Amino acid sequence: MPVISERTAPRTPRHRPAPGPPAGPPKRRRPRPSHSLWPYALIAPAIAGMLYLLVYPLLRAVLISLQDFRLRQLISGDAEFVGLRNYRTLLSDPRFWEVTGRTFVFMTVNVVLIMVISTLIALMTERLAKAGRTVVLGALVLAWAMPVVAATTVFQWLFHSEFGIVNQSLTSLGFDSFERYPWFADGTAAFVILVVLIVWQSVPFAAITLYSALTTVPTELYESARLDGASGARIFRSVTFPMLRPIFLLVCSLEVIWTFKAFVQIWVMTRGGPGDATTILPVYAVQTALSSQRYDLGSAASMLTVVLMSGVLVLYFRQMLRQEDESR
Repeated sequence: MPVISERTAPRTPRHRPAPGPPAGPPKRRRPRPSHSLWPYALIAPAIAGMLYLLVYPLLRAVLISLQDFRLRQLISGDAEFVGLRNYRTLLSDPRFWEVTGRTFVFMTVNVVLIMVISTLIALMTERLAKAGRTVVLGALVLAWAMPVVAATTVFQWLFHSEFGIVNQSLTSLGFDSFERYPWFADGTAAFVILVVLIVWQSVPFAAITLYSALTTVPTELYESARLDGASGARIFRSVTFPMLRPIFLLVCSLEVIWTFKAFVQIWVMTRGGPGDATTILPVYAVQTALSSQRYDLGSAASMLTVVLMSGVLVLYFRQMLRQEDESR
């Protein structure tokens, strides 16, 4: 049989488009700027509250200190601008400088006692067992949580001339001179009682803060120092304090602020008396404003208090920054 060869029809090539110019890199879409106001809306109440509660009263006090603002101006609102006359009146008053000196003495005594007692309590708490630490920290928190006015009232009753437990305890121990002793009629005694009260209220915060900082010091440093024969005082001077110096300075700065502007305790307990024995600058400002309705002099005294307190804090912050630069 004849062999029939089948030829496959040639395949027609598919039509391919002619190659064009090479395509460039894909264009990146620019992100559209976000114009959402939601983040600003979230922080707006906090900013508005800060401006209303902090900035506005400060600016208002500055304005009043530059005006002749008394009871008539408080009612009518037509205060006359007098410039720096109120500040010159205060700075030329010997009583103002006496109160300023007493304020710095009051602040120094309180801050030194607070820092020393708080440091000792923090060091003691670190060395206690878990149960002891819980008891000490719980007691500190309870003392810290007591309202200022309530604590001041308790101290008033403790040192009451007739019903106070302090006089009864001293009399029962044989000190008959303390029977019905008027503690708040003696300037030195009233000053000491206020110092004890403010130290008692301020120690918990400082002690808890310093204890928290002490827990961050590596134990290997203490062990190395003890192997070298260092005593406890030497370890604190050479290991603990250098490592925690920023925390110590921070706590000290906060205590300076709180003791410098102490007002509620003094006003509730003694109103600055007897005489001027317990009058410091915040109390002096209120007394000046209320005694003869000289709100302008009271505002000027408040502004001078802010300036003096800011100057003290500037010195502390400069020292802190200088020590940070030396440690780098």
